[in-house]
Amino acid sequence: MDIKEEIRTTITTLKEGKVILYPTDTILGLGCDATQQEACDKIVKIKQSSTSKSFVCLVSSDAMLNKVIKDVPEIAWDLFDEAAEPLTLILPNAIGLAKGVAAEDGTAAFRMIKEGPLHRIIHQFGKPIVSTSVNISGNAPALTLEEVDQEIKEQVDYIVSQNGFPKGTKKPSSIIKVGLGSEIKIIRQ
Repeated sequence: MDIKEEIRTTITTLKEGKVILYPTDTILGLGCDATQQEACDKIVKIKQSSTSKSFVCLVSSDAMLNKVIKDVPEIAWDLFDEAAEPLTLILPNAIGLAKGVAAEDGTAAFRMIKEGPLHRIIHQFGKPIVSTSVNISGNAPALTLEEVDQEIKEQVDYIVSQNGFPKGTKKPSSIIKVGLGSEIKIIRQ
């Protein structure tokens, strides 16, 4: 399957409210429509994790982020623009996301994907998608498809081919929490 067909199939799968296993800009991810409760619940079940841990969402544009964060702190735009490596920002006042995607305090975590096939998937899908590590909760995340637990492979609805996707960094992104007053706190470097 060529990359255009892979993108179309992935978008169709997301629109159907299903769960994908896919290459991200960092490590392999489990993903779904971040606004679709049933799909998000399925990821929690696959990972055998507690529902109290929120997910990272991938967005493709400033406009998409503005739809799910009530007032994006000004410094967040600068941080996304200046980031040389994948960067996740925890932002306040999330709206319109499935329960559990945002934390109990109303914050949600986002990474901006600016180019490549993953950007095209998110942009054409038109909504944020969940990105969480591929592992049973408590185990190390899978960095390659060969490392993915067979039990997980059997539970996802679609495994996106890595052909045509840039290699991820093979390490989790940095995480910065941004407050309403643009105060920042480094969570993970």
